[in-house]
Amino acid sequence: MSGIGPVEPGEDTYQHPAAPAAGATPSRVRHVVPPRHRRKAVLAAVATLATGVGVYAVNAPEPPPAPPPPWPSQVVGFAYAGASPDDGHAGAFTFGVSISTEPGQRVTVDAITQPSAALAVSTEPSAPFTVPAGKSRDVTVTVYVLDCGEVPRNSGLPFLEVTLRNERAVQKQSRILGGGYPEDLGAAIGRACADPAP
Repeated sequence: MSGIGPVEPGEDTYQHPAAPAAGATPSRVRHVVPPRHRRKAVLAAVATLATGVGVYAVNAPEPPPAPPPPWPSQVVGFAYAGASPDDGHAGAFTFGVSISTEPGQRVTVDAITQPSAALAVSTEPSAPFTVPAGKSRDVTVTVYVLDCGEVPRNSGLPFLEVTLRNERAVQKQSRILGGGYPEDLGAAIGRACADPAP
């Protein structure tokens, strides 16, 4: 060897990819991925999928909450059923009330009272009692005159105060009974106070 210059590489110093077989087209040439790279690729794909599912589960919209049940006063009705023909109590007035509820709405009656301290009230059945959903219940109410000097003789007389309860709340409210109740109660008070019981 003579002369000075860079060292030349020898034959087959660089490896070249094998030429495709005769008749093979470029689309049929396969690139083989080593097994350890395949495992890493599969694990990366599984991790990506799991992350996507987790993100969706965290960010998925929650279903709207169920609406609360209605207030007890919204699903119960009171109807005057008339005076008892013979209440058997001097200085008292006995009458019937039909209490009804809407379908699917059970209501408990915790108390039935009268706003005047000069009157007392008892019921049969005794409160508390429950009116089943979509049903009606007949209740006998007796109003006793305690003090004729203080008994109301005005527009406040027809009111009954009721305490109602269901799964949502407890409500106390005044109920006006129509159907002749004010006149019947006023007449009974007039009789009781004209000839008060001993």
